[in-house]
Amino acid sequence: MKFNTISIVGLGYIGLPTAAVIAGNGIRVKGVDVSEYVVNCINQGKIHIVEPGLELLVKTSVEAGFLTAHTESQPADAFLIAVPTPFKGDDYEPDLKYIEAAAKALATKLVKGNLVVLESTSPIGATEKMAAWLHEVRPDLSFPQTVGEGEIADILVAHCPERVLPGQVIRELVENDRVIGGMDQASTDAATAVYKMFVHKGNCIATNARTAEMAKLTENASRDVQIAFANELSMICDKQGIDVWELIELANLHPRVNILQPGAGVGGHCIAVDPWFIVNQNPDEAKLIHQARKTNDFKPEWVINKIEDAVKSIDNPKIACLGLAFKPDIDDLRESPALEITKALAIKGYNILAVEPNIDELPAKFSSLENIKLTPFKDAVEQADLVAVLVKHKEFVGMVTSLNKLDFVNAK
Repeated sequence: MKFNTISIVGLGYIGLPTAAVIAGNGIRVKGVDVSEYVVNCINQGKIHIVEPGLELLVKTSVEAGFLTAHTESQPADAFLIAVPTPFKGDDYEPDLKYIEAAAKALATKLVKGNLVVLESTSPIGATEKMAAWLHEVRPDLSFPQTVGEGEIADILVAHCPERVLPGQVIRELVENDRVIGGMDQASTDAATAVYKMFVHKGNCIATNARTAEMAKLTENASRDVQIAFANELSMICDKQGIDVWELIELANLHPRVNILQPGAGVGGHCIAVDPWFIVNQNPDEAKLIHQARKTNDFKPEWVINKIEDAVKSIDNPKIACLGLAFKPDIDDLRESPALEITKALAIKGYNILAVEPNIDELPAKFSSLENIKLTPFKDAVEQADLVAVLVKHKEFVGMVTSLNKLDFVNAK
């Protein structure tokens, strides 16, 4: 089975690096995205996101002719779907509309022997739903769910969740192990063959589609629970007058203890989102996972209260909020607790000096707020009555602790 051309559907924080890494291996990649801006940007050899090493890889791949971007679905041998999976509403029900739209659009280009892989982090059963949407558009083709045991379908279908860390995506796409779950053995084998084309250092581990879906959710739910413990500990220590950083350092001297560092909350489109997929489908069983989500979602409110308490004696205080991204040294603001804290303080009427070295302008959601402005780091700390360090960007490390004249909220 040969896969000479790969189509990546969704050219965001996961799709574009994946497309670039595959193209960098001399494989023809056709990227697809609904945004004309994104498509035009990539075809010029440029990027629309911040990720170390990505810009050069895109530029060289485009110039070599291995990477092109399109707004319409393109024929290919294998299709990798990497589109968002947001929530429908306040009850955290997963919204699969982008997966459905992507599947139905690419279905028109399918031919016998093609492979479709869902990379989007999804609730259990999403790959099966995707296969049903593909069959709905192409009843002339057979799919794993429409053939008997031992038969090979015209179109193979699998799930392979991404497992990369923003800021290290290019390296981790090559080095990290991948969990690959097909809807049948033929699908698993075909998907494994595709990922082995560019996962040169990591292992490709075979399972079934449902287990692959749950593997990604489990990984992030586990981390969420660990972070919730650290965040809860920080609030307890604050109440008891204990230095939580010293406490954790001492506790971690135990050979079987590894407590994480507390922060302002949990952000990003993985740890802050994926556990809810488990809770939504298993509300009676996922009690610990649910409580961890509630603890981490509460932490920004706790930080806001600490900041307000620190400035209550200052008339019309200026607050410098250092960092808006959801983690250090990236431009990704998705589900960012720092962004939530900054916006909430601005809505409360405080004068906010927002410092985020990885963006050029504030998000559109701030456009109606005249009391917040994107400010260079040096200007912000000179003008502020209080500095709230919300994200540990490299630009802030070693700088803030020297600002003795300022009050300092240490929310790493």
